Amino acid sequence: MGLWTLLEKSSYISFLAYSTLSISAYILLFAGAVVMITGFLGCCAVIREKKACLLFYLIILISVYAAELAAGILAYIYYETISEELKDSLNETIIHNYAQPGMNDVTYAIDHLQQDFKCCGSDSYEDWRYSLYTITANTSGTIVPDSCCKTMTEECGRRDHPSNIYRVEGGCMTKLEIFLQEHLLLIGAISIGIACFQLIGVSMSACFLCVLYKEEKEELYNTI
Repeated sequence: MGLWTLLEKSSYISFLAYSTLSISAYILLFAGAVVMITGFLGCCAVIREKKACLLFYLIILISVYAAELAAGILAYIYYETISEELKDSLNETIIHNYAQPGMNDVTYAIDHLQQDFKCCGSDSYEDWRYSLYTITANTSGTIVPDSCCKTMTEECGRRDHPSNIYRVEGGCMTKLEIFLQEHLLLIGAISIGIACFQLIGVSMSACFLCVLYKEEKEELYNTI
């Protein structure tokens, strides 16, 4: 889930002023990788009854549990604040950054967003009227990026009052907000769900470690 967020939806994350969503995804990815790598260590520790290795594995499990729980809580907290942040950052990006020098990634992300969600502008297609992209175009009439067009052809967004422009109420902001909020809920649910599952592993490892220490204590007592 964390890897999919970072690879497939990274262009949408770039619209956010803060990296909370990325942090949650990175935590989820890191925790999953650590569990996979240390799982072999845990098996060996149990089979060979190595207390030091099992204790080390237990500490790792507790750390991963805490990280996954934190990622889940962070995602749910961010769910409540993403609307205002997105409203400001997306509009600012459209007005100041689209098709500007050194902003190829941002331009691609906006084009990708408008085509994916079949929308135009932050709140409406009229948002483009105030953008540097439109101001520097030196063309009269309605000017929007070609990615705003229902049937995208070269310079289709520069025609005067083009009939094929997406005029969705709420623009891209509403659709992107819903998408990111759903994604945050999913990350939160998966993180907390895995954390609860990890708690079982922590409990079993702790119990087995206690048994080993108890056996060692009994053996030491019997030798005296």
